[in-house]
Amino acid sequence: MARQLRPVELEFVEVAPVRFFFEQEMSAAPEAVFAALADDVPGWSEWFASVTSARPVDGGARRDIRLKGGGRFLETVIAVKPPEVYGYRVDRTNAPGARALAEEWRLIPSGAGTRVRWTFAADGTAAFRLVVRLARPGLGRAFRGAVTSLDRRLAAR
Repeated sequence: MARQLRPVELEFVEVAPVRFFFEQEMSAAPEAVFAALADDVPGWSEWFASVTSARPVDGGARRDIRLKGGGRFLETVIAVKPPEVYGYRVDRTNAPGARALAEEWRLIPSGAGTRVRWTFAADGTAAFRLVVRLARPGLGRAFRGAVTSLDRRLAAR
């Protein structure tokens, strides 16, 4: 992973040059969803189809994530507010042109379930921002598939 990115905090998801918001309802309670996000990092590869490997690093303060297609990310967890908010930034990546990346998972009680709001925030070169904007539909499909798969996984427990 050759590229060191700019360290950002959770506020970056509100001001980044490129931001996407996706929402979906789940039947699982916020506490169960939060535990899957924050406590079961290796489990991400079981429900998020784009993730081939996820492992906690430094006692869970960081994450080593590998994606289909060869994407790699070393992330720092920047928000752990159970059961409402889980967020992380990318510190190093092999994605060309990236300067800063962060994601926030916000869990909102909805009846007996949860409304999941995922914010993807990015900054980079003009070419990188263009590619990310073009990837928006794919990111949305990946998010919807992941949330659906996670909901099934949690219901089976």
